[in-house]
Amino acid sequence: MLLADGGRAFVVPAAALVGLLIGSFLNVVVWRVPRGESIVSPPSACPRCGHPIRAYDNVPVVSWLVLRGRCRDCGAPISRRYPLVEGATGVLFALAAAWTGASWVLPALLYLVAIGIALALVDLDVHRLPDAIVLPSYPVAAALLTLASWNPGGASHWGSLLRAVIGSVVLLAAYLLMALIYPAGMGFGDVKLAGVLGLYLGWFGWWPVAVGFFAPFFLGGLFALGLVAARRAGRKSGVPFGPWMILGTWVGIAAGELIGHWYLGLL
Repeated sequence: MLLADGGRAFVVPAAALVGLLIGSFLNVVVWRVPRGESIVSPPSACPRCGHPIRAYDNVPVVSWLVLRGRCRDCGAPISRRYPLVEGATGVLFALAAAWTGASWVLPALLYLVAIGIALALVDLDVHRLPDAIVLPSYPVAAALLTLASWNPGGASHWGSLLRAVIGSVVLLAAYLLMALIYPAGMGFGDVKLAGVLGLYLGWFGWWPVAVGFFAPFFLGGLFALGLVAARRAGRKSGVPFGPWMILGTWVGIAAGELIGHWYLGLL
């Protein structure tokens, strides 16, 4: 599956750089998509004075540090979220590249990182998973996983692609059933996202599907119990589930096989 031996030495820093740039774009997506605004126009501007952001003030992380977190024109504070999102995206892109090396599955994983960050932040902000991000992810993820299955220059993995489709259908059906049984606890945004995540989990294996399905409920439940114990939430408080679905998917992808064999060992 590798494009070239030793490719990590080039791919990891390249992915980190691309991640910084994508992180800057994700800040625009997270702000504009929930408001129904275009993500391409108008150009980014200060929300207080309306002055367009200059190109040299739009360098990921660096510009925020140089400006000391304030608008060059009016001095309005710039949220720390902007450099944090940019930096986190760069780090996560680099980690994905370090894990896979220079492989054809890497573009699919980088796309998952990008939409995962955007959807998690939007869900935390407005408790919604916008169709504008989720629905286009079906054809994009399918295309990128098809490329990974074709694996030009190496052995093909068409069985993984078939398993990805089955995983998508299984997770979509399971979440739809839960939403119909208990609509107060599961939104249809979660249902739509489940199909996308199922594509990824299925591509990597059946254990990733199983772990990726259960992990969000386990991790989200622990977090909710922690909030209740700290008296920062009540038993009826709503907790966005999208971030936990995304985190659970990464647990399934990265450790699904390991967790599955550990579980079998217990039996």
